[in-house]
Amino acid sequence: PSIAIVSALAAAVLQSTTARADDWPQWLGPQRDAVWRESGIMEKFPPGGPPVRWRTPIGGGYAGPAVANGRVYVMDRQLAKGTSNPADPFSRSQIPGRERVLCLDESTGKVLWQHEYDCPYTVSYAAGPRTTATVAAGKVWTLGAEGHLLCLDATDGKVLWSRLFTQDYGIKTPVWGFAGHPLLDGQRLICLAGGQGSVVVAFDKDTGKELWRALTAREPGYAPPVIYEAGGRRQLIIWHPESVNSLNPETGEVYWSVPFKSREGLSVAMPRRLGDRLFVTTFYNGPLMLRLEAPDGRRMLLRLTEP
Repeated sequence: PSIAIVSALAAAVLQSTTARADDWPQWLGPQRDAVWRESGIMEKFPPGGPPVRWRTPIGGGYAGPAVANGRVYVMDRQLAKGTSNPADPFSRSQIPGRERVLCLDESTGKVLWQHEYDCPYTVSYAAGPRTTATVAAGKVWTLGAEGHLLCLDATDGKVLWSRLFTQDYGIKTPVWGFAGHPLLDGQRLICLAGGQGSVVVAFDKDTGKELWRALTAREPGYAPPVIYEAGGRRQLIIWHPESVNSLNPETGEVYWSVPFKSREGLSVAMPRRLGDRLFVTTFYNGPLMLRLEAPDGRRMLLRLTEP
């Protein structure tokens, strides 16, 4: 089985003696925009590279670490004893194993707690989980490759609530697994699920109760949900393999929808806002840029940006 290493560099890499690095509690950082806002970041590594503070071996996967309140949260996969992944990574045979959520001490790398659950894989490239944990208000939310959504106590790993998308919504795991990083918005945990009327679902972050569901598509795709403010309103942007959509994040009401098909279901990259424009790009079909304009009544108007 593949092995990943979670490592921490010396404090000097991200902070000076008078500055402390910010937490990184979710995918793309505190504001979900991949921007470091700390002071004292080194512009150049020392000769020989930065010294390593600690290393901790974990199982395989694509999930990034989340760092919050002196702890590191990361997911991995443990193959069942005597089992190996198929030689062809595109194969979708059932592979027994377990997924884990690990909590490590940020200073030492020591494993403070772990939660694991049975999780046979049916996905292509079955290395492990795809999404980074989200940490806030004493809780950690994780989404596994086969659709296990968990809310855990950040202190001890106790399960507070859980959902399983394939059972709850009667859907099949996407070819590449569930990979849309959940989005925490106030009381709502917004997730890419799938199925009839449930491509995107909002749950109460504390109880797991479904608050609303919206959109229908053959496949949910993999692009993480994101919220941008445009035209005087907050818009939840959902890009699935058939269209780009804007929703009211509080209710799931669809503001607008623009068709844009993605071959092989590969809506992957998170839509990015550039001023008054919205940009998406896909492997086979190439990019699409939309212009966000002032709302006309209840709905937003979009036009393809002219060359």
